[in-house]
Amino acid sequence: MSKRILIVDDAAFMRMMIKDILTKNGYEVVAEASDGMQAVEKYLELHPDLVTMDITMPEMDGITALKKIKEVDPNAVVIMCSAMGQQAMVIDAIQAGAKDFIVKPFQADRVIEAIKKAIG
Repeated sequence: MSKRILIVDDAAFMRMMIKDILTKNGYEVVAEASDGMQAVEKYLELHPDLVTMDITMPEMDGITALKKIKEVDPNAVVIMCSAMGQQAMVIDAIQAGAKDFIVKPFQADRVIEAIKKAIG
């Protein structure tokens, strides 16, 4: 059975790009969310195997959403997606329990490598 993934990013283009990379590599994208609030709701509803989480988003940022998801499910696997120059936030995210991070712009190989390392 393919692994189920939730994509969280406020940019529709980024979600589309990640979805394309994942589905071409045999992963199932169960849902997409455009802010941290939706991410937490979708996570609770669907319990995906992995979440790709953007850091800077409206309503609720990715780090707050990560912390909320980890509160309800300490075993949640979340990979952060950050733009260049967000190292401090990436460190916060790792300390809050993120498994790994990917720097934008994405290289398909790097996305797949991070996901394989996290969930196989």
